[in-house]
Order: sequence, then structure tokens, then C-alpha cells
Amino acid sequence: MKNTSQLIASSNAQQDSGIVVGISACLLGDEVRFNGGHSRSKYCCGPLQDYFRFEKFCPEVAAGFGIPRATLRLIGDPHNPRMVYTRDQETDVTEQFHAGYEARLEKLAHLDGYILAKNSPSCGMERVKVYQPNSHPHDIKSAGLFAKALMARYPHLPVEEDGRLNDAHLRENFVQRVFAHHTFRQQVLAEPSVKNLLAFHSQYKYILMAHSQTEYRGLGRLLGQEHQQYTIDELCDLYLQRFMKAISKPASRGNHYNVLLHLFGYLKPHLEGDVKQDILETFKNYLQGYVNLATALTLLHHYLRLFGSHYVQAQRYLSPYPKALGLRNQV
Repeated sequence: MKNTSQLIASSNAQQDSGIVVGISACLLGDEVRFNGGHSRSKYCCGPLQDYFRFEKFCPEVAAGFGIPRATLRLIGDPHNPRMVYTRDQETDVTEQFHAGYEARLEKLAHLDGYILAKNSPSCGMERVKVYQPNSHPHDIKSAGLFAKALMARYPHLPVEEDGRLNDAHLRENFVQRVFAHHTFRQQVLAEPSVKNLLAFHSQYKYILMAHSQTEYRGLGRLLGQEHQQYTIDELCDLYLQRFMKAISKPASRGNHYNVLLHLFGYLKPHLEGDVKQDILETFKNYLQGYVNLATALTLLHHYLRLFGSHYVQAQRYLSPYPKALGLRNQV
């Protein structure tokens, strides 16, 4: 149970947060599933709700299918499936379904992420079954029709399924992407300029390095000698596209270890030999899986606060999201 100060902090975080995340309505406990039930997510309704302002939506209800309703499924070509009722496959409801979400889809540019319900023929992000005429599923799976349209319309938007959020590495990566997307919108898109792009790139240097050193260098070139061939809007869009793709998957333990060593380089002139050895030993323990990332970073951050420059202390890698979420305690 939260104490008073925690409740106040949570309330303030919700009130002040401009981080708006779309979500399947059933995940917040709305009884909108085909059987009149819900798929309430404890994680979404718990820790995440302290930091995200959720906007819920059920595309099946929006399409007028009712509650409760007959179950739906996808059939036909896995790359371009159709939606039908499970027990009445002659009734094609694909166009009715599309019509239910099309207007909504055009009003989501303010979002910083989206959480979808797994396995749903409408909202599943991946691995949704598409059935053949003999009622056996194809080997090739698809995304739900709304999820597919969402990801096509907003290709840079961080999107995840509720089931995949049970994986600590996917959970940490998704939250990091949401906060990064929000920061880009606030610091760059609010006032597009090469200067603001360079500032963002500088702050996210080590996050990029943890995911892709190649793309870190590539985006640096884009903002250097290559940027003049683009308008500022084109440049922002291209940067965001490449940045979000670069961080779209969890960073490896080896890459995190490499970044820790880079940051440690700022401390070498200031530390005694035995302290250096203790820090490096903790890094090795992390690399070998004996301790979590938070342990290594807590030690490093302590000394960077004492001896690090403003530049290194401003690195988003050290604090990509509120520490209270505890995400790096599990990776």
C-alpha cells in the first residue's frame, strides 16, 4: 500500500505528465470483450498508470459489434486477411470494422506509445492466427487489423502487447522508447531545428551506443555533413525513423557493458586504484549476469555525480525514465 507521500507523487506525475499512451480498453478493466469480460492488466493499471495518461479504445465496440458479441477471426491471405464471424464465415465484416476506427486513427499523432491486447484479431500486434477455408490456421501469422493499420499510420510510434510486457527486457525497452519518443516531440518537434536535433542526439548518445554503435555514428553523419540535403521537417522525420528503429529491440548485456566502460572513462583521472577496481569488478559481474544493470549504474552514477561533467551527467542513459519504475532492477 502506498503511503501519503507516494500517493501525492503519483498524483503529481499523472497530472503533470504529457506522456499520453493509447491502450486497448479491455486492458484497463473495461468490460468490452466479446463475452462481456475484460483483460485487466495489473502492470498497466499499476506502475504505468502513475506515469502515463492512458487513452483507451476498443475498435470492435467502435465498429458497432456490440457487447457481448459473436467471436471474430481472420481468414484468407495472411498478408491481407479478412475479418468474419467465427461461426458465420460467409459474413464479411472487414469494411464495417475498418469504418469503426478510421476516424480515430487520424487523431493519434499526440500519442507517445500504444499498448495492445494480445492474440486479438483486431488488436494483436503479432502472432494472430489467420484461418484457411478448412478452419486450420496458416503457418504465417498476422497482426490484428486495427494494430496493423495503427503501425502503418504511425511507424515511429512505440507499440507493444500486454503479454510481452511480462518480459522484463521487452518491458524496459518499451518504456524507454515511450519516454524517448516523448522527449523528441517536446524538445525537437515542438521547435524543429538542427540545433535541437543535435542537442537530442547528444543527450541520447549512450542509449544509441547501447543499441547500435553503427547507427549512432550514422545519425551523427546525418546531422553533420548530410543534413543540408533535407528540409528541417524531412530531417526530423528521417532522424526519428532511424532513431526509433535503432532502439526498437532491447540492448544486449555486452553492449551495456561497453557503454558502462565508456562512461567509466570520465572517472579515471579522479579515482584511486582500488575504487577503480571495485567499479570494474561490478561491471564484470553485470556482464556475467551476477548482478542487474541497476547495480552497476547506481555505483557508476554515484561517482559521476561527484566528478562527471555537466555533459555526462545529462546523458539520458543514466536516467531514461523515472527510477521508481524499477525497470533496470530486472535486466
